[in-house]
Amino acid sequence: MDNRDRQLDRRRLIAGLGAGALLGLAAPLRAAGLGGTLLSLLGKASDSSLDKLGQPGAFYNDPAVRIALPLIGNAAGGLGGGLGGGLGGTLLSVLDKGQQLGLTDNLVRKLNDAAGYAAKEAKPIFRSAIGRLSLTDVPGIATERDGATRYLRTSAGTELTAKLRPLIDRGLSGVGALRELDRLSAKSSLLRTAGITRDRIGSSVTEQALNGIFSYIGAEEGRLRDNPVGAAGGLLKGILGN
Repeated sequence: MDNRDRQLDRRRLIAGLGAGALLGLAAPLRAAGLGGTLLSLLGKASDSSLDKLGQPGAFYNDPAVRIALPLIGNAAGGLGGGLGGGLGGTLLSVLDKGQQLGLTDNLVRKLNDAAGYAAKEAKPIFRSAIGRLSLTDVPGIATERDGATRYLRTSAGTELTAKLRPLIDRGLSGVGALRELDRLSAKSSLLRTAGITRDRIGSSVTEQALNGIFSYIGAEEGRLRDNPVGAAGGLLKGILGN
């Protein structure tokens, strides 16, 4: 074999190794592109959802996410399951009738206003949590209509609860919900007996508000995925080969 043939074989070997390397990198690069697209889509879904829920009356006007008093209707964060026997049944009955008569309606509306205030102020904490996500099982997340939302809740739910609570407390104070709770508690011992304190209200509203926010983000994520002309949705479909 002369020198020219040896040089040709060397070039072929290098080309072959390069092609193999590119093939080996294809899957990671594809996953990286898909992960970035999912995070972009999740950020858009989060911003849009918080904008909607931050509008006046948004929580109260949507029965699917309306904030309720802890005992009434076994709402998220409710106390109904923890009050057994006759006492729990009696309290539920009285409070339900009070709700029907409008005695607590003003308080309930203020709780929803506080949730709306928190949603309006929560964009930075959601964006920060999304920015710190390290996506795993990217293809699996990509195939679920709300896969990125579910992953955010699993990965950052505890952090978001802790950071949303101060916003809820600020909202409860700002809209007069705590003053209304104190006024109703002063008129009757039922709310105190039921354990509906300032702290319990804050915890319950935080949990219910977060449930509502994630519900909206998941639905918005699905809508963005269905949009073939949208930047995030279109890119996602392209990477998945749909």
